[in-house]
Amino acid sequence: MPIRHVAPAAVSLSAVLCLASGAARLVAQQPPPIGVAPVVLTAGPYQFDTAEQHQLRVVVAARGLSHPYGVALLPGGDALVTERGKALRLVRGAGGPSPRLEPTPVAGLPAPAAIRGGGWQDVVLHPKFAENRLVYLSYNKAESASPTAKSAVALGRGTFDGTAISGFSEIFAGEFKDGNSGSRIAFGADGTLYLTTGAGNGLFAQEPSSVYGKVLRLRDDGSIPPDNPYLGRPGARPEVFSIGHRDQLGLAWHAASGSLLAADHGPNGGDEVNLVMARRNYGWPLSSYGRQYDGPRWSDTPVGEGVEQPLLLWVPSIAPSGLAIYTGDRFPVWKGNLFVGSARRGEVPRTGGLERVVLNDRLQEIRRETLLTELRQRIRDVRQGPDGLLYVLTDEDDGALLRLEPAAAK
Repeated sequence: MPIRHVAPAAVSLSAVLCLASGAARLVAQQPPPIGVAPVVLTAGPYQFDTAEQHQLRVVVAARGLSHPYGVALLPGGDALVTERGKALRLVRGAGGPSPRLEPTPVAGLPAPAAIRGGGWQDVVLHPKFAENRLVYLSYNKAESASPTAKSAVALGRGTFDGTAISGFSEIFAGEFKDGNSGSRIAFGADGTLYLTTGAGNGLFAQEPSSVYGKVLRLRDDGSIPPDNPYLGRPGARPEVFSIGHRDQLGLAWHAASGSLLAADHGPNGGDEVNLVMARRNYGWPLSSYGRQYDGPRWSDTPVGEGVEQPLLLWVPSIAPSGLAIYTGDRFPVWKGNLFVGSARRGEVPRTGGLERVVLNDRLQEIRRETLLTELRQRIRDVRQGPDGLLYVLTDEDDGALLRLEPAAAK
């Protein structure tokens, strides 16, 4: 049977207009681009008024950092800054009138892993740095040379002579897994070292047999303290101190109460600051105050039996990163306040800032304030320097180290 060719039907003008109208409606239904216009930092300085520290001056101590992650302030006024996945950088005179970013990375460290999220994360000084010059860095290392290799959270240390690192060695490593883990480091008053690890959505956050989704506790040489809460428990990693954490990117000691505080990302909302205690369970991923990214609640209830409640909670999300308790004298009205960096608020890009929370002597919240929102930067870390000033990192392609100081009223 021969093939019959059929001429195309004529399309009326009204049909064309109807199709065009429908297409226009579809375009109109598309969500607009999310976020606000970016702000490019100038040389500064910037000046702001805040609720209690009036006339706040923000100095741009360094620019040109590639997604900086952690900052350690040295006794002489310099600063060490990690660039995630890249290098360790030195800012000369970070606390002085003419700060300068050294053009070449600090020598003496191995090359970062060629995996997504690999490379350097946090950096801290040993409590006796003035005597031993030891610097500690956390990082993700790769199982193999493949860009899709599994990764493991690790901790290393080396000696810093003011210019380069020598004798760097790994003193701890977790098991290899898919994905990577964010981490922060803090030393306790007794000289033990605490390291946070992330779990993403993995149930292993509830399992002491894995180091992920945990706060870990080590001696300063990487060995296990004899009083660790899971030491000797069959199948448990002896480094584990607490369980049930999601993605802890802030860690600091509240010296006045002797309490360890950790900032933990919820999913979509439910960001927390937790009072971290030995062998306690913080719920993830079985319970959360957050929602899934497409809207439904993460869990039927935000609490569970045997789950510790957060000390502080943010709904919507602030994407917390970096944590400091102010103890200096340069900002007397801020003494005892908690500061936590924010990458963005409510899942909206370019809305980051610096959260300030006033606490009473029982770590109960009194009031909150958000600072630096006018700069539209992702804040990755906040630390107090030996000079009593606050230092802040912006997580950008052209990241910056900012110095917060009181400005004289005019």
